[in-house]
Amino acid sequence: MLLVIDSATAACSVALFGADGAVLVSAHEVVSRGHAERLLPMIETLLAGRQPSAILVDCGPGSFTGVRVGLAAAQGLAIGWGVPVSGYSSMALIAAASGEREATVALIGGHGELFVQDYGGDPIAPLGELRSLSPEAAAAAFPEALVFGSGAQALVEARGQGEARDALPRAADAWSLPPALRNLPPRPIYGRGPDAKPMI
Repeated sequence: MLLVIDSATAACSVALFGADGAVLVSAHEVVSRGHAERLLPMIETLLAGRQPSAILVDCGPGSFTGVRVGLAAAQGLAIGWGVPVSGYSSMALIAAASGEREATVALIGGHGELFVQDYGGDPIAPLGELRSLSPEAAAAAFPEALVFGSGAQALVEARGQGEARDALPRAADAWSLPPALRNLPPRPIYGRGPDAKPMI
């Protein structure tokens, strides 16, 4: 069984998959804050005494705290159970779950910016680098009509055209990711540089 943990964005989401990729059980809540308090009890309820053979975790981008909470839980449980852990990008999961061959993903980032990235192909893959931009800069740099994610509306409004589809990553959609996109190292994908600058 595969345990999927997703707490990088406003969603707190977990799912347990069987060997055939079928979802055995899942839970998904939009909590905005409080991931640290909700995640482990959610996992305990989901597992109901079962132990997975592997863990998959959302590495971001998203909220700084949410990304770290999910990774810490995944790595701690992996050590305790002696099972492997791998990661995926929240952007990739939204793109893969959209069912579209080409799409832009935009998530709300920090300081009024959006995390933005284009995806396309079959199997779906990133078509460019992850960027953190103001809605106006994102509007100029990403012309794809269809935009998915929590920042989709802001991007579409900034350029005055296109279709926005609000979405957050769901752990239960993880099997839609191509294998290459669910085998990332379990390390944070912050999407932007740190706010704190070293003193010289």
